[in-house]
Amino acid sequence: MLTVLCRAFLLAVTLGFCALGLAQTAQGSGAVAFTTQADDTRNGVFRPADGALPGAGADPRSPSALAVPQTGVRKDYRVGPNDLIDIEILDLNNFKRTVRVNAAGAISLPLIGAANVAGMTAQQIEAHLAAKYAEKYLQDPQVSVFIKEFTTERISIDGAVAKPGIYPLTGQITLLRALALAGGFGPIANSSEVMLFRVDDKGQRQVAVFDVDKIRSGKDDDPAIKGDDLIVVQRDANRRLLKDSIFRDILDSVNPFSIFAR
Repeated sequence: MLTVLCRAFLLAVTLGFCALGLAQTAQGSGAVAFTTQADDTRNGVFRPADGALPGAGADPRSPSALAVPQTGVRKDYRVGPNDLIDIEILDLNNFKRTVRVNAAGAISLPLIGAANVAGMTAQQIEAHLAAKYAEKYLQDPQVSVFIKEFTTERISIDGAVAKPGIYPLTGQITLLRALALAGGFGPIANSSEVMLFRVDDKGQRQVAVFDVDKIRSGKDDDPAIKGDDLIVVQRDANRRLLKDSIFRDILDSVNPFSIFAR
């Protein structure tokens, strides 16, 4: 009985500290929150992004508060139709072939025939082809894949999304559809702080901030996405604080049901 009372007391104290910490965070970022409300007229408006790191209490919508990510072809690029890829299979008489992904998203290789690779990264294609050759023809095949030519435009999606990465831009898509490609928001995403980086005709990097909740409700337009755009979903500061806080560890230690929540 005494142990239960002690745990209840510790739990109450911990919750009090957590509430105090969140209140202080909200108070410390109050200027940002009010600025965001008063700054809604700039929602979705592109302006220069100078790449300066955000300072304490800085307005995340201010150009000087933005860290400008750099784009580039990374290993998480997902193959699309018309991409050209080099394939090497060491166990198949040093087999090497350069193949182009057809309109259906497939390639054709000896023995296994057609293999659908659209939407896969180079590493995923390696594993997929190795599995197909291992079914009947080779024992533990070693497959190497290199994306040689990107014939489709691509976009990068980063930040608090389920599947960040580089995706082929096939046809015209909007911001909501692009976020859906990345699996939607992560658990600590801030849906009102979705940044869209774009290089204008003069080669200058621009940024616009969108409130996805307003887009979903029809209050704001769903912007079109262009090739080489970079979408960055910001993390919610309060959710991140609760997730990363040491008080969360204390809360789990005194909560007898926490083991079932993991």
